[in-house]
Amino acid sequence: MTFLRYLSYEKPYIYLYLTCFLVSAAVFYTDSNGGWAWGTFFYAFTLTSMLLIGFILFRYQQNLRVARQMKNVTYDSLSLEGELAKLYIDELNREHIHEMNRLHEKQEEHYDFIVSWFHEIKTPIAVLHLLQQTGMNADSLREEITKIENYVDQALYYAKLDSFNQDYDIQNCDVIQISKEVVKSHSKTFFSKKIRIDIQVDSLEVQSDPKWLQFIVNQLVTNSLKYTDNGGEITISACKTLQEKQLIIQDNGIGISEKDLPRIFNRGFTGETGRTHTNSTGMGLYLSQQLSNKLGHFISCTSKVGEFTEFIIHFPIDSDPYLVLQKTHDE
Repeated sequence: MTFLRYLSYEKPYIYLYLTCFLVSAAVFYTDSNGGWAWGTFFYAFTLTSMLLIGFILFRYQQNLRVARQMKNVTYDSLSLEGELAKLYIDELNREHIHEMNRLHEKQEEHYDFIVSWFHEIKTPIAVLHLLQQTGMNADSLREEITKIENYVDQALYYAKLDSFNQDYDIQNCDVIQISKEVVKSHSKTFFSKKIRIDIQVDSLEVQSDPKWLQFIVNQLVTNSLKYTDNGGEITISACKTLQEKQLIIQDNGIGISEKDLPRIFNRGFTGETGRTHTNSTGMGLYLSQQLSNKLGHFISCTSKVGEFTEFIIHFPIDSDPYLVLQKTHDE
């Protein structure tokens, strides 16, 4: 900080001093009781100028001291604007630290997912190599390819989470028809594991993005297939209340323990079930819940170990006036 630069910030004090001095000189000059004494005038000017210079030097030293202490968290500002600037800078620092922590967590999250993804996709690839060497079975081949496709879909939709607002189209869609398409894509697994599928309703119209919603339903059906033993059953039904519409996917598989249930939608969480099934990444349910929230839905789950697991996708009642008007016009 140079002295001349400092003086540019102290101009209000200098202007105040000159104004006060000129006012005093004018009063002295217009005084009718005495004459104009130049010696007295210049003597007063010299004394006040020395006081001004001393004050400026004192303030300059104060500013230098504060400038040196600014790296320290606790320093006293020299003015109200300095105090406000300090508060503003502190707030910016807090926001910066918060944003850096968020980005760091995001990077760690991406790293953990990529490591987990590479680890998990190696299993079906290894099985494919084994099938190739021992004589390829068509059903086994399809099952392993389906697993690879599911892992690839998870990576793709995970990568799109942050740019979701650029890649979705909310419209009226039939979630039951979407569920039937998902079940059809897993028909070989249903057949090989002899798992029955019971779809109890014909249609349920909701507002969502069909592509993203199909991914969500696919993750829930895949989860039910994975943890339902041979000869089990998966039921898909629907419910409508005054507040919402519900798609219900229930299986009679191994279930989820009570202590794990509140955390099943956490990123990378596998719990006791995941530890007994080594092909669990813990990302399917996390992605499903994240995407549901972005679409304005949410997923809940109830379960009992050894008896059942029930996932419910909650859709709010249609409230888009444009879609209502469009539907009325079509009719």
